[in-house]
Amino acid sequence: MDALKKVIVSKGSSLNGGIIKVDSFLNHRLDSGLIFQMGEAFAARFLQEQPDIILTVEASGIALALATAHALGDIPVVYAKKSHASNQNSDMAKETIYSFTHQQECVIRVDLHYIPKGSKVLIIDDFLANGEAVRGLMGIIKQANAKLVGIGIAIEKGFQQGGKMLRAQGLPLLSLAVIDELKDGHIRFRDTEGEI
Repeated sequence: MDALKKVIVSKGSSLNGGIIKVDSFLNHRLDSGLIFQMGEAFAARFLQEQPDIILTVEASGIALALATAHALGDIPVVYAKKSHASNQNSDMAKETIYSFTHQQECVIRVDLHYIPKGSKVLIIDDFLANGEAVRGLMGIIKQANAKLVGIGIAIEKGFQQGGKMLRAQGLPLLSLAVIDELKDGHIRFRDTEGEI
C-alpha cells in the first residue's frame, strides 16, 4: 500500500535490533485517515471470506481492527487482553506469546463467549515479526472452535520469519507494507525503496 509506505519513510525511524518506530502515526498517535485507508484495503481483500468477527491484540491493533470492521459493515471486534482482571470469567481462552518489541512473554486472553463456535474470524494486527501474536491468536480461534479466514497486517518485517512461516502453511495473509531490510536508517520494501 503506497500511502502506508510513504508515511513509513517520511515519519518512521529505525532503531537498533530491527525495530521500526512508527508511533507517530500507527500505534501511539494515530493518523485516522491512514488507519481507515488500511481498513478499507483489508476489507477489499477479505470481503469475499465474509468474516463474522475481527480478532486482534491490545492495544495497538485495536484502531486498525476497528477501521477494518467498519469497512466490512460494522462487524464486531474482539481484542485479546494482555493482563488478568478480576472481572474476567473462568471461560477464557489463553495463549502465551513472546513480544519481539517488549522482549518478554505475556499471556493473552479472550472470553470465549465473544467468539461463538463456528465464527469466521479475521485477524488484524499492526506488526508481524516472528509471528508470535498471530500464532497466539490462532490458538485462541482454535480453542473457540471458530475458523480463521484471513490475516491482515499493516507492517511485516520480511527479514524475520513470521510471514514466511504463515505463507508456508498456506494461510491467507495480506501485509500492506513488507520491509525486507532495515539498516543504518535505510529501509528497503519488498517492491520499493526509501530512506527513513
